[in-house]
Amino acid sequence: MSSLATIPPPPALLRPLNVPPRLMLGPGPSNVPPRIQAAGGLHLIGHMHPEMFQIMDDIKQGIQYSFQTQNNLTFAVSGSGHCAMETAIFNVVEKGDVVLVAVKGIWGERAGDIAERIGADVRYVSKPVGEGFTLKDVEKALAEHKPSLFFITHGESSSGVVQPLDGLGDLCHRYNCLLLVDSVASLGGAPIYMDKQGIDILYSGSQKVLNAPPGTAPISFSEAASKKMFGRKTKPPSLYVDIKWLANYWGCDGKPRIYHHTGPVTNFFTLREGLAVLAELGLERSWAVHQENALKLHKGVEALGLKLFVKDPALRLPTVTTISVPNGYEWKDITTFIMKNHAIEITGGLGPSAGKVLRIGLMGYNSTQIRKHGLLLIWIV
Repeated sequence: MSSLATIPPPPALLRPLNVPPRLMLGPGPSNVPPRIQAAGGLHLIGHMHPEMFQIMDDIKQGIQYSFQTQNNLTFAVSGSGHCAMETAIFNVVEKGDVVLVAVKGIWGERAGDIAERIGADVRYVSKPVGEGFTLKDVEKALAEHKPSLFFITHGESSSGVVQPLDGLGDLCHRYNCLLLVDSVASLGGAPIYMDKQGIDILYSGSQKVLNAPPGTAPISFSEAASKKMFGRKTKPPSLYVDIKWLANYWGCDGKPRIYHHTGPVTNFFTLREGLAVLAELGLERSWAVHQENALKLHKGVEALGLKLFVKDPALRLPTVTTISVPNGYEWKDITTFIMKNHAIEITGGLGPSAGKVLRIGLMGYNSTQIRKHGLLLIWIV
């Protein structure tokens, strides 16, 4: 009997899956520790089962702790950090709204692109890559542009800058503006206090300090942000990230949960465990560990005659260190050599830092002296 299938099975899928072991010391994803990896191997349950809802409730509480917020509208987006960025902008911004974006690396550029695509009136305030914004910089831009939303990145992984946030919330609110902060590369590695700092929308990612696989993104909205979203005149441009549906799915609206989408059950397991590890260690200890190991890495790098890209020590992101590409070398040759000979990932720059820097990530499980010293020995060789 002849087969109706004329396209044969691909040979690649008839071979066993082979994933080489690597030490992931780039800007993310980071290595997954055994406890979190084991959670990813648990048997599935339904995304609408009561036990799943309990796990989602655990995740919500873990996000509230890691964000330092009491916001009820707190959950994890089924997607990467980009999806959380879109969730924030798609729900809080309507066509014609003025959105002010602080650009000091690639993530401000991405936020502006997303807002422009839905018809927002996007304005930009920029700093050279490797620098941060002062309150004076921000107030001048707020006074000039009068936006309804201001976006800024806390941990700019493309440049290695950590942005001071104290005072920004009060400043934005003085100008009747909501504050949206990206903490994908900084959550758990640098201090952030959503409620105390007056942040209206905060989001992060699962694959950095939380050491879970990519695919889920913590996010939280203040009462002011919620009021704007639930009072909007038009529907959000995406049903998938519509806040009314997501609020119900995560038990934030006090109503029985109904089907919206099939959540990534296994990723919820691993995110839950990543948040549990952070809770057990404690935020203050986690921040201290990342700062201590980043400083040791900085000293080791400078001892080798290399230059740190971010000149101001106070602005150096503890989770992602940027090193100026040495004169006479191509960044790709360096990263390729380290990967080929040592199975270690470090990366080059991204966006405006492309070709200028090498990026080394010490996040969560990977922020240890043993791993840091191993990397420095490679540079010496």
